[in-house]
Amino acid sequence: MSTTITMPQVGETVTEGTILKWLKRPGELVKKYESLVEVMTDKVNVEVPSPAEGVVKELIAKEGEVVPVGKPIAVLEEVGAAAPPLPVGEGRGEGPTVRPEPVEGRAPAPASAPAGEHPQFVSPVVQRLAREHGLDLSQIRGTGIGGRVSKQDVLKHLESAPAAAAPPPAAHPAQPAPPTPGAAPRPTIPHELVPLTPLRRAIAQHMLRSVQTSPMAWTMVEADVTGMVRLRQEVAAAFEAKEGIHLTYLPFAIKAVCGALHEHPRVNARWIDEGVAVLKALNISVAVDTDAGLLVPVIHGADRLSIGGLAHAVADLVARARAGKLAIQDVEGGTFTVNNTGAFGSIVSQPILNQPQAANLTTEAIVKRPVVLGDDAIAVRSMINLCLTFDHRVLDGGEVGRFLQSVKRRLEAYKPGDHI
Repeated sequence: MSTTITMPQVGETVTEGTILKWLKRPGELVKKYESLVEVMTDKVNVEVPSPAEGVVKELIAKEGEVVPVGKPIAVLEEVGAAAPPLPVGEGRGEGPTVRPEPVEGRAPAPASAPAGEHPQFVSPVVQRLAREHGLDLSQIRGTGIGGRVSKQDVLKHLESAPAAAAPPPAAHPAQPAPPTPGAAPRPTIPHELVPLTPLRRAIAQHMLRSVQTSPMAWTMVEADVTGMVRLRQEVAAAFEAKEGIHLTYLPFAIKAVCGALHEHPRVNARWIDEGVAVLKALNISVAVDTDAGLLVPVIHGADRLSIGGLAHAVADLVARARAGKLAIQDVEGGTFTVNNTGAFGSIVSQPILNQPQAANLTTEAIVKRPVVLGDDAIAVRSMINLCLTFDHRVLDGGEVGRFLQSVKRRLEAYKPGDHI
């Protein structure tokens, strides 16, 4: 008896995963709940456990292949009934198939197929590349098992082919297709092609999906954070000596955001088909820049933490994100995003929503400049811009404006001597 393993749903918004590394090979025994494969999503890398015990009969999906959630990736055979293992990715189409027993005397498949013969199966990655570049796969010589066309075959073909003609128009479409972005033309000037990593492709897809999903609007306020700057200067050295971590301004901002979300709970929401879901938990997503790309881990129950507790939570998530050690629970369940773009000197940003959240706040660089005070005196103050993108299906400008004023008021209330 065999068990077909499918690409699991490793996150509430995840629709596909990339096979990074198989941890078991055909013919090897895997126990139930033992790690079988490492998968990359647009959020995190995760080791997927086997849902059953058995001998690996076939690895359907190859390493580097993008597989939609629910599609087959491997087959296990019950212990004691295992058939000879099959090579990775051989002979699989869109779903599981029944494979006949080997027949004696059958000729082996050729090592490669001549151009003009289209192999029976190509991976989703190859299909996407062919679609994007208007390629006829039957004209590409496959070097994979059974003459299968691989991603490397397509890339090699693209490098050797002239960068000329556009693909011919499709003949007699059944109905007009919805508008989709066309394949970006290759530049005619000399250039270096940097292949997309799975994370870069996932980020691109997530950002494109976000702008196609939500009507985004944007607003900004500035806040006088002179008191906050002085408070941090007062406690930073002692905090670092005692806690072993650097105290940044981000925990102060997250604490202010949590207070404002309690005051204006509709900002902590998302759009669903039945209406607007106002979320009860305050789980703050924090954008983290890593060598691999942008990751957005989550501080669960952020409103229950002090500024010092938030500093520890941020430091832990940043360290694990940059080390590639985040677990799936570290990136799921976020309800509102805070992005400290000011760390790079930015003074104004227009973030894209982190779907399915309804709002995304950036805290910009703190700069000293002359400000007219209430008594018309001019003084040098530490000022910060707070920029907010929001889903206009969920929120209107008035509600967002009141929320930002609440964040501003809380940031401006910090002063030396406050407990953190």
